[in-house]
Amino acid sequence: MRIDHPAPAPPVAAGRPRVALVLGAGGLKCVAAVGLWRVLARERIPIDVAVGCSGGALYAAAVALGREQQWAEERTREMWRDLFSRFHYRSIAHALLPRAFGAHAAFGIVDDRRLNAAVRDLYGDATFADTRIPLHIATTDFTTGARHTVQSGRITDAIRASVAIPLLLRPWPIDGRLLVDGGASNPLPVDVAIREGCDIILAMGFEDAMADDLDSLAGMLRRTTAIVQNHLLRATFAFYNIAHHAEVIPLIPQFDRKIGLKDTSVIPYLLDEGEKAAEEQLPYLRRVLAALPATT
Repeated sequence: MRIDHPAPAPPVAAGRPRVALVLGAGGLKCVAAVGLWRVLARERIPIDVAVGCSGGALYAAAVALGREQQWAEERTREMWRDLFSRFHYRSIAHALLPRAFGAHAAFGIVDDRRLNAAVRDLYGDATFADTRIPLHIATTDFTTGARHTVQSGRITDAIRASVAIPLLLRPWPIDGRLLVDGGASNPLPVDVAIREGCDIILAMGFEDAMADDLDSLAGMLRRTTAIVQNHLLRATFAFYNIAHHAEVIPLIPQFDRKIGLKDTSVIPYLLDEGEKAAEEQLPYLRRVLAALPATT
């Protein structure tokens, strides 16, 4: 997806512009955010607000806590392994035999113990109060279907809620709410950064690959879903560019293959493609930064 940019907006406030990093939903594809981070670190581009959704929440949290890009890259190569390899048989039993085992809203096909341990290992008991910059994590209220942004409490809980892909991973309770994947309601939460008054928003989103096997019902459904989701992503960028004063800079890696949750062998490729997407937008980002007031 390529977008032709208008001229940079005129200065909107005195002092250095506030820069937000928004990392959207995309499963394993969110690893590309670390490639983007490589470029930001190299260019010494400061981030003032971090917003994450689903897999993007893993990396938004690292940025907000002041972790180094190299740390994220090293941990990425280990943390995604075997996260989705085991079934959660109790949940399946509750779903298939509700009379025998009792119906339960907290259903998930995948055994989430490995995932929970991986997130705890990354962030432990760190809270939103421990971050160096504001952190916002997008989730979805499983009861009402409404968007819900987590901004307090343990970061581990917020991430676990945001990655809870419906049916695949069990919902996660926070403050009396049963929360699931932020991608179900707000896969690229640019609106959160706008509400925070950010002037430049670096938004990394991910398009779905088009299914090739159109000779089956499953393939046709995957193709239809990809068309709808990709158009929604493009419409999101178009709307925010028109409706708001903030510079929303899209960073959309272009993958030449399908990428599933278990395809960890492609992590080096994802890192490089994320870096490439950032490099393509870097000249425009520099022009925008130059058009806005210098740091005071």
